[in-house]
Amino acid sequence: MDMRGKVEMQKKKLPIRKLPIKKLPIGVENFEEMRKEDFYYVDKTGLITELLHNWGVVNLFTRPRRFGKSLNMSMLECFFSLDGDKRIFDGLEISEEASLCERYMGKYPVVFISLKGIDALDYETAYQRAVLQINRTANEKYYLLDSEALNEQDKTEYRKLLDDHMPDAVFCNSLSVLSRLLEKHHGTKAILLIDEYDVPLAKAHANGYYGQMVSLIRNFLGEALKTNNSMKFAVLTGCLRISKESVFTGLNNLKVLTIADERFEERFGFTDGEVRGLLDYYGVAEHYDAVKRWYDGYQFGNVKVYCPWDVLNYCDRIRFEPQAQPENYWINTSGNDAVKRFIQSSANAAVKREIERLVAGGVITKEIHQELTYPEIYQSIDNIWSLLFTAGYLTQRGKPQGRRMKLAIPNLEIRDIFVTQIMEYLKENVREDGETLNRFCDALQSGDAGNVERIFTEYLKKTISIRDTAVREDLKESFYHGVLLGILGVKTCWGVSSNREMGEGYADILVEPDTGDMGIIIEVKYAHNGDLDKACKEALKQIAHTGYEDDLEDDGVEHIFKYGIACYKKRCRVSLQKNR
Repeated sequence: MDMRGKVEMQKKKLPIRKLPIKKLPIGVENFEEMRKEDFYYVDKTGLITELLHNWGVVNLFTRPRRFGKSLNMSMLECFFSLDGDKRIFDGLEISEEASLCERYMGKYPVVFISLKGIDALDYETAYQRAVLQINRTANEKYYLLDSEALNEQDKTEYRKLLDDHMPDAVFCNSLSVLSRLLEKHHGTKAILLIDEYDVPLAKAHANGYYGQMVSLIRNFLGEALKTNNSMKFAVLTGCLRISKESVFTGLNNLKVLTIADERFEERFGFTDGEVRGLLDYYGVAEHYDAVKRWYDGYQFGNVKVYCPWDVLNYCDRIRFEPQAQPENYWINTSGNDAVKRFIQSSANAAVKREIERLVAGGVITKEIHQELTYPEIYQSIDNIWSLLFTAGYLTQRGKPQGRRMKLAIPNLEIRDIFVTQIMEYLKENVREDGETLNRFCDALQSGDAGNVERIFTEYLKKTISIRDTAVREDLKESFYHGVLLGILGVKTCWGVSSNREMGEGYADILVEPDTGDMGIIIEVKYAHNGDLDKACKEALKQIAHTGYEDDLEDDGVEHIFKYGIACYKKRCRVSLQKNR
């Protein structure tokens, strides 16, 4: 058969997929853009129905980052706003609620402000960014300057909201003033939408001006929500429920809807049915099991949900790279300080065991406090448990019993974040425990397998072990592989390489001490049934079979030590073969 015929046959084997019409909305948080530009939209308009049937004067939704809070707020703005295009709701769930649409759709002036951009190293810069947010929000209502319903004093107050040098008093009263002017112009009360209300507080705490920012946000929200007679109702979103004593002082009309609440449980995040529908639409349904293992597992109320950010990103990749493996998309959206601080608390033996149980896929029970202040979060390990839950690093299993909840790591993606931080913590410990680990390296170089085994076993007992019956054996081996690489890092003059191609395979670890005449080959095995001796023999057999030492001998290396290291939980066995 000629080349042309072969090409034609290969073409016939390729699956023919009809290209989807809709674009994937990665990073799209504007509802109108989502609908008009024909992005794929997972219908969450049922939130509007549920809110109107059961709304409070002030409604606070707390959800982890990347679960669609901002998009839902944009959706609310489009629905209620007087000047919105209502056709963008055609065919969606809310359009079936004719009486609600008739009564509420397009009937209110809406003030929508996002505080997520108020991030700065000092208070003055943060305040200026907050002022600019008010400037932009007020500028959207510029028609008020031409309003016949407003007198000159009203317009003077409005102009103050356009001034980028407004004093604190004007800033704190800004949403209340804007609501009053909108009601006076339109003859109907305003709806306030405040997205990511707690971001300025988180950034202020991280950068040392928390007290100033708490005072500002407390006064800002108090004026807008507590004494605002021109407000129909308000909706706020955030990651954490900051205690009333800190921010919401005297606000008695606050309805808080957290991830533990059974109301609105399906309105943030993707349900299993929604994920199946998305994967089917893009012709990648065969990846469902991987998507579920990596990105499902969060429990909001009684419903299991996926993280939308991850599902969309992975779906976008596998459309064009079907062999692409799942990866951690969430880790780059935050510093993950909560997990880092948590791992650093593992000097406590009980905490260490609990971390190991979680990483192994287990469940622990803890008392959770969802109402904290940022300074309180890291004051105790009990508060860190609460932060991990509210921020999405841990999720509930079953129903809570009062404040006590059964907690678990939701999926492989979050497990990967824990493992990454554990490995970073181990590397830090290596630097602090240099004397012991130098003795390990000296024993390795001198061929003292007994001391290598003893010191490594002692070190494993002090570390957080990563073991999980649900993962493949090679992934378990990679943990011990990583620990060894961290230990060997104390010898800055040694050449240490990982998975280097040698002979007919890849050596787990190749060490070349600074003497210049020695090579150390290490093969790591996980003894899945606890038989350490058998696993050691398999490791040495693999070294011999693949001829790892041939490359070293060709380079004139005279002394070659071949170590088989077998590990099981916190035990290890070390065997040595020498080639002189």
